[in-house]
Amino acid sequence: MRRLAIVLAAGQGKRMKSKLYKVLHPVCGKPMVSHVLDAVKKASCERSVVIVGHGAEAVKAHLGDAAEYVLQAEQLGTGHAVLQTKALLGDLDGVTLVVCGDTPLVTAETLEALAALHAQEGASASILTADLEEPTGYGRIIRGQNGEVVGIVEQKDCTPEQARIQEINTGTYCFDNRKLFEALSQVTNQNAQGEYYLTDVIGILQKQSLRISAYKSKDPAEAIGVNDRIALGEAERLMRGRIARAHQAGGVTLIDAANTYIEADVTIGEDTVIYPGTVLKGRTSIGSDCVIGPNSELKDTSVGNGTTIRQSVTDEAELGEGCSVGPFAYLRPGTKLAARVKIGDFVEVKNATVGEGSKIPHLSYVGDATVGSGVNIGCGAITANYDGYNKSRTEIGDNAFVGSNVNLIAPVTVGEGAYVVAGSTITQNVGANDVAIARERQVNKQGYAEKLRARARAQKNKNQ
Repeated sequence: MRRLAIVLAAGQGKRMKSKLYKVLHPVCGKPMVSHVLDAVKKASCERSVVIVGHGAEAVKAHLGDAAEYVLQAEQLGTGHAVLQTKALLGDLDGVTLVVCGDTPLVTAETLEALAALHAQEGASASILTADLEEPTGYGRIIRGQNGEVVGIVEQKDCTPEQARIQEINTGTYCFDNRKLFEALSQVTNQNAQGEYYLTDVIGILQKQSLRISAYKSKDPAEAIGVNDRIALGEAERLMRGRIARAHQAGGVTLIDAANTYIEADVTIGEDTVIYPGTVLKGRTSIGSDCVIGPNSELKDTSVGNGTTIRQSVTDEAELGEGCSVGPFAYLRPGTKLAARVKIGDFVEVKNATVGEGSKIPHLSYVGDATVGSGVNIGCGAITANYDGYNKSRTEIGDNAFVGSNVNLIAPVTVGEGAYVVAGSTITQNVGANDVAIARERQVNKQGYAEKLRARARAQKNKNQ
């Protein structure tokens, strides 16, 4: 049977106290609404419709063509919001999942289980519920003597007895699509908030003697709806734990999971070890048998098998197999390291390709450059790539040697097998297998040091 999804994402989120639209606040590196949309897609929903209101253009800009959109121009409640999708979905057969865009912890597995129960019991509506120790703020599930669902009562409409119920409505549902829209036409706003509640659909279907089912989530965290920064922090904490456990189950060693930050789209291979203080962001992909950290930050970085990164930062970089980076290196966007490259301490690389087996061991800057294989770049060597107006490239051929404290003034080429003597400033191309020396000849003045000291003492006495 066709499966559809409606994501409620029209609320303003005033309690967030933010210029950023509520459902775009990130949890583990991904906006809440993206987590929800990913979950419904993994739950085999053929079409996903996101209901937008405040911040509509920002949501559309972020999600792009990953969903269809309808606008709820006036915020009149959840029932009114779902009704806005009638033109798109109202005439379709199938089942519809309705999920709130501020519930980032809901999983595809739970949505699948909810839909499976709905089909198994031939229900017209099925509710995802959870037991919470502190249910304040959530609608309560009212059950009959035989355990059947007989209603949902919103917090502000609860009697004192109903307010003590711990089983809550998570705000996630599965409906027979045609029955959903038929019932929505009968919903009124006769309640404490003067809003059209989606929950009232349940009562309308019950009055028609149609079956209502409920699936209780095994993880109460899935019920969390983020309405303020406190809930946002809690969702972040819980998802971090979930992500860490998933990587550990997949063969990754986290030395201190509580002090390791891994965002939702990061992938890590088996037998990789992650040390504390490490931050893995964006679409970072790490291979097998790597060692990352401690205290390293990788963003949108690809890391080959067997690579080690210590106390370093990488951003939009590509690292081959068996590389060694750090400590205290910075690989900026456009960096591409081939296999077995060594980037040592206090080295910065930007928009540069470094060939297999090459070494930049310490205290160097290599920007806008192509470095061949088997190259050694000495301590303190730099590519001077910017003249104040334009960036220029440096080309270094295979097996070249660049000595310590060399300045390569781009654009310039150092040929294959060439040797640049330490302390040189290179402004002209160096041919293959040539030796380049570009420094002043040394002059020693015998005994002159004492004259300099005497002059300095005299100047000091004069100033006193």
